[in-house]
Amino acid sequence: MRVLAIDYGTVRIGIAVTDPQQIIATGLTTVANKEIFTFLVNYLQKEKVESFVIGEPKHMDNTPSQSAAAIEKFTEQLAAKFPGMPIYRVDERLTSRMAFQTMIDGGLKKKDRQNKGTVDMVSAALILQSFMEMKKEGRLPPDISA
Repeated sequence: MRVLAIDYGTVRIGIAVTDPQQIIATGLTTVANKEIFTFLVNYLQKEKVESFVIGEPKHMDNTPSQSAAAIEKFTEQLAAKFPGMPIYRVDERLTSRMAFQTMIDGGLKKKDRQNKGTVDMVSAALILQSFMEMKKEGRLPPDISA
């Protein structure tokens, strides 16, 4: 089963998934915020997903960022829409900066790097990669769906 990661934004939401064996994290797409639940329902009808991972934005001093309240509300809606599906939060500090650097290192043209949707999708993949490393090391964050 796959794990699906979400880089939540008020305009766009980056989505990344693992392969069914949960070895590789890959950016999947970017979805308009207002279409996220339609997208997720359709995706879960086609693919088996074990859990959701949502980026948790924090400042460098570990305090919640401005978007924390919106993400909390989204997380509650997600738990209500998909009861029983585990939801994990993973620190996403610096993922946008890392995503941008990853795109540069990968040889993406400047025009493609300026596409904020691409940055969101790569950020989701980085969040998912971080989660997979935590899982492998046996230090999963708490399931917040319960």
